[in-house]
Amino acid sequence: MSDQKATHVEPAPKVSFPACLKFDALSGFLVFLIALPLCLAIAKASGFPPIAGVLTAVIGGLVTPLISNSSMTIKGPAAGLIIIVLFCMRDFGFTDGANPTADVQAYRMALAVGVAAAGLQILLGLCKAGALGDFFPSSAVHGLLASIGVIIMAKQFPVALGVNAPANLEPIPLIMKLPEAVLHVHPVVGIIGLSSLAIMFLYPLIRAPVAKAFPVQLIVLAIAIPLGLYLQLGKPTERWNLHPSAHGQHDEHHAVAGAMEKTPAGQFLVNVPTPASKVLDPKETAGLKMPDFSVLTNYANQGLFFKAWKWVLMFAIIGSLESLLSAKAVDILDPQKRKTNLNRDLTAIGVANLAAGMLGGLPMISEIVRSRANVDNGGKTRFANMFHGLFLLLAVAMIPFVLTTIPLAALGAMLVYTGFRLAHPKEFLHVAKIGWEQLAVFVGTLVGVLATDLLWGIVIGMGIELVINVLHGANPLYLFLPRVEVRQLDEKTYLVCPRQCAVFSNWLGIRSKIDSLGLKQNCNIVVDLSGTRLVDHTVMEKLHELERDFSQRDLKLSIVGLDGHSAFSAHPASARKCPTPAMAA
Repeated sequence: MSDQKATHVEPAPKVSFPACLKFDALSGFLVFLIALPLCLAIAKASGFPPIAGVLTAVIGGLVTPLISNSSMTIKGPAAGLIIIVLFCMRDFGFTDGANPTADVQAYRMALAVGVAAAGLQILLGLCKAGALGDFFPSSAVHGLLASIGVIIMAKQFPVALGVNAPANLEPIPLIMKLPEAVLHVHPVVGIIGLSSLAIMFLYPLIRAPVAKAFPVQLIVLAIAIPLGLYLQLGKPTERWNLHPSAHGQHDEHHAVAGAMEKTPAGQFLVNVPTPASKVLDPKETAGLKMPDFSVLTNYANQGLFFKAWKWVLMFAIIGSLESLLSAKAVDILDPQKRKTNLNRDLTAIGVANLAAGMLGGLPMISEIVRSRANVDNGGKTRFANMFHGLFLLLAVAMIPFVLTTIPLAALGAMLVYTGFRLAHPKEFLHVAKIGWEQLAVFVGTLVGVLATDLLWGIVIGMGIELVINVLHGANPLYLFLPRVEVRQLDEKTYLVCPRQCAVFSNWLGIRSKIDSLGLKQNCNIVVDLSGTRLVDHTVMEKLHELERDFSQRDLKLSIVGLDGHSAFSAHPASARKCPTPAMAA
């Protein structure tokens, strides 16, 4: 597998730690304010103890800066992994509180899956598999993220209303039951959840500079915590349960579909062991646990065994893909335009995930929202990530009692907003502008995930893209093994000529030629596409990215030979098709 481009760039500028200390400390503190509620919310939504999300961010902050050279990324649990972890937990028997013993066992099995996936991530990093982020079609990746956003909204909206949505509800049935959740909103929880949701959506619209000084998550907590105390949210009460069984069928835990259920005191608040010394107490249901590795070797139960290893691959592939894409996006935002060594970063995330899994934490990635906040808040080096981890550690050690006053409805509202941003209508419009065929891949992936699962959803999206490429003239013989001709034009310039087709599935082979001749040898590259029948959107997008990478190295990547191709849309990264087959030599 070809080395990722980040491994060939110039070393990052030398930055004095003392000179940047105050900037990194301030940015780390501001990111900590955003990260604390999100870490609790993501862990709770994933079926893990809320404290597990904070543990992951602490490890991500303290471990990854020692290994990765990523200057601006913040590591921690991410909303994009909620559904992966929750579906894994569900396969292992997670009941979302109906059976605490089964939930703890599912949690321990999921930890074992996370540890195994972390080992695979380390191996991928050492094998220079950072190019994994370039293999999947761009629209399918965006469709995957949008589907995750839809599922997060569907699962967290009932939480914001104080309605119980059992973990075993599939996405589409859950979406169909949302009107029922609205009709049975909990009167107290709904006030907190809906007000928090209104703040999340309306606060970013305030243009006053003072508003930008306070993270919206902090504003939500500043209002939700006192409101919860005033309304006595910790008292036992009743709430509506969106049970999946129909026609009044009975089951083990609920008498009737849609029945009211009793909730004990504190059920609507974050459950964190206090004092902090009880976090690792094996008898504490809200505490951290150790992995149960038997799920990975239980050959006698083949169904469970194969499910476990399926989720190992899902954790490793989806987690690595999200992290690589986030790191590349944050590099673009970096004012100093430093480049992350993606192989090294992947190894660092694997090591941190290994530690997190062994101690009871969630999987982590390079998280885009907190990383963007780090850039905006003036972070200078990777030590901003370390400061954010230190502040989280201090918060858990010194004020755990504050965490137990946070309403789950407020955290649910934060995640609804996060899900909305992942599946924003603008995403659909943006993809449609690139080309209607890309919208088909985007929507196909989204619907595929909702109807099946994440793995089959991304496979469906890739399959749609492959079929479209073949229908537009791509030769099936060259879909995965590109035909590339190379000539040296002068001492500092090479001509790279893909033939037949240049599409997402053979891009890595084309990319390796450009990398080895251009970035590795400090030479200019001319990419001549006149011999292709089809150049898809993903390849056009990647070529434009490479243009920027070459420019930052004072080199030039030129794209020629598209005069005979017709674009699928006016978008600069739209697919191109050659109307004259004879041109494709």
